[in-house]
Amino acid sequence: MKVYVGNLPYSIDSDKLKELFAAHGEVTEAVVISDRYSGRSKGFGFVTFADDDGAKKAIEEMNGKEFDGRELKVNEAKPREE
Repeated sequence: MKVYVGNLPYSIDSDKLKELFAAHGEVTEAVVISDRYSGRSKGFGFVTFADDDGAKKAIEEMNGKEFDGRELKVNEAKPREE
């Protein structure tokens, strides 16, 4: 299951994002989305969990939690629209 993580501090990278969510379950992938021209973080990313239980636990515990002075927005990722 893939989880959307919004309102991330711009200083965070994919490794730190994975570390942040690893306590909630097995993370198979964590990606911070960056601007293709400047390379700067866009302030959001996605975390993929090995199982749905870890993802649900992460959503429950991390949504609204403050990290680096920013309140995280965490919910189930929606499929990308073309």
